[in-house]
Amino acid sequence: MCGIVGGIAERNVVPILLEGLRRLEYRGYDSSGIAAINAQMDLNRVRSIGKIKNLEEKIAQSCADLTGCCAIGHTRWATHGVPSESNAHPHMSNDQVTLVHNGIIENYQALKVKQEALNYRFESETDTEVIGHAVHYYYQQTDDLYDAVKQATMEFEGAYAIGVICKDEPNLLVAARKGSPLVIGLGVGENFIASDVSALLPVTQRFIFLEEGDIAKIKRDKIEIFDADGNAVERAIKQSELSSLAVELGEHKHYMHKEIYEQPEAVIATLEGRITQEEVVLSAFGVNAEEIFQSIQQVQIIACGTSYHAGLLAKYWFEDILQIPCQVEVASEFRYRNPVVQNNSLFVTISQSGETADTLAALQQINQLKQSMNIVTLSICNVAESSLTRESDLTYLTHAGPEIGVASTKAFTTQLVVLALLMTALGRVQKRMEAAQEKRIVKGLQKLPQLINAALGHEATIEKMAELFADKQHALFLGRGVMYPIAMEGALKLKEISYIHAEAYPAGELKHGPLALIDENMPVIAVAPLDDLLEKLKSNIQEVKARGGQMIVFEDEQSDVGSGDGFDVLKVTRNVGRITAPITFNIALQLLSYHVALIKGTDVDQPRNLAKSVTVE
Repeated sequence: MCGIVGGIAERNVVPILLEGLRRLEYRGYDSSGIAAINAQMDLNRVRSIGKIKNLEEKIAQSCADLTGCCAIGHTRWATHGVPSESNAHPHMSNDQVTLVHNGIIENYQALKVKQEALNYRFESETDTEVIGHAVHYYYQQTDDLYDAVKQATMEFEGAYAIGVICKDEPNLLVAARKGSPLVIGLGVGENFIASDVSALLPVTQRFIFLEEGDIAKIKRDKIEIFDADGNAVERAIKQSELSSLAVELGEHKHYMHKEIYEQPEAVIATLEGRITQEEVVLSAFGVNAEEIFQSIQQVQIIACGTSYHAGLLAKYWFEDILQIPCQVEVASEFRYRNPVVQNNSLFVTISQSGETADTLAALQQINQLKQSMNIVTLSICNVAESSLTRESDLTYLTHAGPEIGVASTKAFTTQLVVLALLMTALGRVQKRMEAAQEKRIVKGLQKLPQLINAALGHEATIEKMAELFADKQHALFLGRGVMYPIAMEGALKLKEISYIHAEAYPAGELKHGPLALIDENMPVIAVAPLDDLLEKLKSNIQEVKARGGQMIVFEDEQSDVGSGDGFDVLKVTRNVGRITAPITFNIALQLLSYHVALIKGTDVDQPRNLAKSVTVE
């Protein structure tokens, strides 16, 4: 979850790394630091608690000469050890070797005991410190930083992406990765490393994505990469299409607000080239997609968090519309429960970043079964060169663009669009869907951007509704059918950014427990589309009203749920189908969570204890 940057150049790279850390702050913001080798070959370091602005202030006030042509930086999401300056990265060993690390070294306790016996001192509670001492130990034997890193990594169990510099080799930056993402940014007479492309967009758009087990020797004018077996390898250079402006706030106060409003364009970009006027383009799933889809008898979806909710919603589509069995499971449960996987399954992994540790591990587990079973893996992801996409048979990219806010918005929407396209493609190939039905779905998806824009037009009303939550600490979300996963997503958004305890239930479950919670202090948010379950939902809403509950209802213009004391009703949209309805109603829930968070005074984009990409268990 942490963010890494590093650089080696003919100029002072510290300002570049600070900007990179600002762009990576969504990955962690408990503490941060930078270490640099200056012109006098001194290795200096400044670390700070909290956000990057605190680090900037401390660097400005510091007596240390924190400049240098070779430097590394880090923004931390705490795993081992509380947020503190001593636990902040970079970590040093004997004032000679320093490094930054993303990941978890699972055997650090055993390594620590071994290193303490060698008289190494530990100044932090982190697992990372054993990396620095291991590199230092081998450096004493080899006088070669690359060889020292190579030998040290052989001792580590777990995941890591690391950047290492040494005061005795000021013209070299060594980077290595296993289980955590790391990219090299290529400049002119300078080169950089980062956890994410976005960190380096101000200085380059040319990138090398390190593969599992790679170790790189990075100099100003040369890069050498070695694979896990120590063989020199060439890795492809990718040209990023992202602009540095893509991760700027513009006229918006928060990234979350900006990304909510980017959803119409994100949907258009995700649909572009993937549909005609009447049907889904099968080749967008891969050249052999039609042949592959013909053999599929079951869909298995694995994801975490918001992506898991997208999968739950898609289950309704696959089973209700196509009659194809679909299982959905949280990745962290799937990978540890010895699951039974059916033959002829399409194994779908969903992740915004493509680096979600549990989802990636589940995919790797399935890949081991493919030798004896007909299983096809498909990743739905927002990052083209992520680990997930590289390890899947098929890849279908969402084109949401960079999502910086921790609370996912446009990534969720585009994931649902892709799942709708997948469901439709499977339906056509297996003749489970008539051409007329496919055409209706395609037409609905084409209308989705304008439906989202119309929902965004209700922001002022939703902002006023949010005032109800000013003194509230709990909330209940209700939905039926495809709106139940949307209720779950709404509850997740509210708890993530406002710190209000929120739960979601199928509305039909009220009498099985949740009704006991209803009183004037428990707002209830219901989603009421015009569908076959509307009348049952109205009955559930009356049960809440009868017990003095305060209701917020987002409804179709024709749903006519009712009004009265304790009722706030917003007609969000009109006459939307079962594909576009949940996506459209979710926009209103996103805006509600956003404005409640503003009222509560929380940090919308960087909520406490959370980070954007969950790259460790």
